[in-house]
Amino acid sequence: MPPLRLVTTGLQHVAAMYAGVVAPPLVVGVAVGLSTAELTFLMGASLFTAGIATLLQTLGVWRIGARLPFVNGVTFAGVAPMLAIVGSEEPGDALPVIFGAVMVAGALGFLLAPYFGKLVRFFPPVVTGTVITLIGISLLPVAFNWAQGGDAQADDYGAAANIAMAAVTLVTVLLLRRFTGGFVKQIAVLLGLVIGTLLAIPAGLTDFSALGEADVVGFPTPFHFGAPQFSPAAIISICIVMVVSMTESTADMLALGEIVDRPADEKTIAAGLRADTLGSFVSPFFNGFTCSAFAQNIGLVAMTRVRSRFVVAAGGAILVLMGLCPVAAALIAAVPLPVLGGAGVVLFGSVAASGIQTLVRAGLDRDSNVVVVAVSLAVGIIPITAEGFYHSFPESARIVLDSGISTGCLAAIVLNFLFNHLGGRRAEEQTVAHPMEPHAEPGSQPPPAHPESAPAATR
Repeated sequence: MPPLRLVTTGLQHVAAMYAGVVAPPLVVGVAVGLSTAELTFLMGASLFTAGIATLLQTLGVWRIGARLPFVNGVTFAGVAPMLAIVGSEEPGDALPVIFGAVMVAGALGFLLAPYFGKLVRFFPPVVTGTVITLIGISLLPVAFNWAQGGDAQADDYGAAANIAMAAVTLVTVLLLRRFTGGFVKQIAVLLGLVIGTLLAIPAGLTDFSALGEADVVGFPTPFHFGAPQFSPAAIISICIVMVVSMTESTADMLALGEIVDRPADEKTIAAGLRADTLGSFVSPFFNGFTCSAFAQNIGLVAMTRVRSRFVVAAGGAILVLMGLCPVAAALIAAVPLPVLGGAGVVLFGSVAASGIQTLVRAGLDRDSNVVVVAVSLAVGIIPITAEGFYHSFPESARIVLDSGISTGCLAAIVLNFLFNHLGGRRAEEQTVAHPMEPHAEPGSQPPPAHPESAPAATR
């Protein structure tokens, strides 16, 4: 494509996923208690590593990379487990423990990539839909905390001004989504953040001091927050995230392959998963987190009909450049938390809605699948609604147990195996299947027929 169109179309892909890239490091950074400057650094590192992962996925090296217009970024699936790690570690150790766990999970995922296609049947929509729904539900309390001000010890926490600013931002995003179209609609969340921040200036809720301290050009120093640490409980928790992310990426590749008239075969999926997991392994070196597919960009490919992988590669290059420009990250760090809270309601709620959408095609007319979803959701919601439920368990076990994503995912996998795979149960379910339905195995995962039906990468 002509250079100007290549860059502008690539920038549209960046705009569609930008908010999703900076939100996870923002959530984790605030939880750790990072200063504004350190928060800026962490968000810049995530932009940089997302760009590297995207270039690796689109351009490819050897057998690494699907070579499809496939955008990669920080997955939302890891946020809740990382917050559990933050809650169980000393503030100075939390990020090194997270980075160590991500490195191990990335390495294991890379080795598992060629064989993952054979394991996908254990992660049908009934499992992935449950997990994605839990991701959204687990993150919504974060948005509500932001809407109140973010710091429960502050005098203005929960003040009417904070909640009003969150509400104004939410309404702005909703109006943009309802009454605009095309490119503007795609970046409604980003525009909502900009408008909300501008409105917050006269209210005295903004702080632009970090802009004056940020350099125009900077490089994410390797292991800026300390050498990685390896905690077995944290590794287990992030490995579960990696399996969920690989499942989502597989579904996204199948959907994207149909859109660009290049069906994703087993070799393409394996190569794409290698790029995901290698990007995740490399990411902690530059202070980044787990990388996975961004499904909203698949919808963008379908809408624009621009199928060139080099357009998305241009978007990856833009992300790298933004990661090397601390001022860009500082600008995002200046967004007031109540404004982020209002946008977060849409952002995190959309993740839960994507999970529900996946559950719709999970065959909930079967009693066995209803049981799997019901119990898994209940187990996953325990840490959210009954904080301290596992207080008597060992600290190492609580890293997993205090994450609704991890416990809900484990419950869904075990129950799905018990009800849909073990013994003669699968044959029995097939016998009672609705006569108008194809007799697919309850434990199998059909390729999504439309990009909207693919599980969204959890940002």
